[in-house]
Amino acid sequence: MSDALTFISGKKMPNPFMLAPLTNMQSNDDGTLSEAEYKWLTMRAMGGFGLTMTCATFAEQSGKGFDGQLAAVDDSHMAGLTRLAEGIKQYDSLAYTQIIHGGMRTFKEFTGQQPVGPSANEEFKSRAMTLDEIKATEKAFIHAAVMSQKAGFDGMEIHGAHGYLLCQFLSSEINKRDDDYGGSLENRTRLIDDIITGIGAACGPGFSLALRLSPDRFGIDIVEIASYFERLCDGGALDFIDMSLWDSFQKVESGPFKGQRLVDVFAGLERRQTKLTVAGKIMTGGEVQDVLDSGVDFVALGRAGILHHNWPQKFAADQNFQSLQPPASRAHLAAEGLSDGFIDYMSTWEGFVEEGGLQRV
Repeated sequence: MSDALTFISGKKMPNPFMLAPLTNMQSNDDGTLSEAEYKWLTMRAMGGFGLTMTCATFAEQSGKGFDGQLAAVDDSHMAGLTRLAEGIKQYDSLAYTQIIHGGMRTFKEFTGQQPVGPSANEEFKSRAMTLDEIKATEKAFIHAAVMSQKAGFDGMEIHGAHGYLLCQFLSSEINKRDDDYGGSLENRTRLIDDIITGIGAACGPGFSLALRLSPDRFGIDIVEIASYFERLCDGGALDFIDMSLWDSFQKVESGPFKGQRLVDVFAGLERRQTKLTVAGKIMTGGEVQDVLDSGVDFVALGRAGILHHNWPQKFAADQNFQSLQPPASRAHLAAEGLSDGFIDYMSTWEGFVEEGGLQRV
């Protein structure tokens, strides 16, 4: 398979297929790597994904948001992270962690404390973070990057999408602060910008760094995100930006981008040497080619990667390959490396697992 890419950091991605960071709820309760999660991720690397990424790895206990979540907090997590990095890289796939803080979307049962966010939020019963807590979170992300690098990962993605903490800071609807972290877009991006700067200083230019963003929802404004996207690319500190588009081919309904497909909006922005990947309803060989033809550098496969651990290899053999159409059987998903717990979670996605998916067989 060709179409290799070289990032600003010098890391080389052997093909244009990335496993999208996918919630799988398979890690141990203490955040250490489980056999199930190791199997799930290394199968994707073995199946030909040029970049294989963990999902939503929390960097401090206050950021844990769900069961079975991987962690990069302290030395107790290093052995598993090291084993995972080695397991992914043995198949010539780049290995990345994705680091997250759930913010107001966390639960006291996991964190031992009231949820926090940029501002108090009645719906989530969260309180506003203090300045000291914001700086502690910044340091936690940087520490997670250092741990990732030490464990042997090629890089790390900062999770700034989907309504989690960093996305909450980006949102003018959620973020009501009146200090240096609220108000203007420059202030609302400050925490992410400081994390990026801090990781660059701590890990050096050879460590690959990426950022996941959403174009809308959670109070996110697509015009602001497009502006921030171009500013980040101009800075040159990120190897790639991962745009989670929900539906790559959906058209923008209003504003200056009205009528354009989301994939075309971001592919058309100036990005200099920073690469762009997108995720969102890319299930067939034709859709992959459509995304690449739009100017996107590589594709991130989510559901397609769940359904077929070797999707890139299938595409290499047949560029008209189409993913199995859900609902999928439990037997198929188990054969693709999903544990019972992961399949149970996928059963909560409407129409993804055959009827009776919550009954173990």
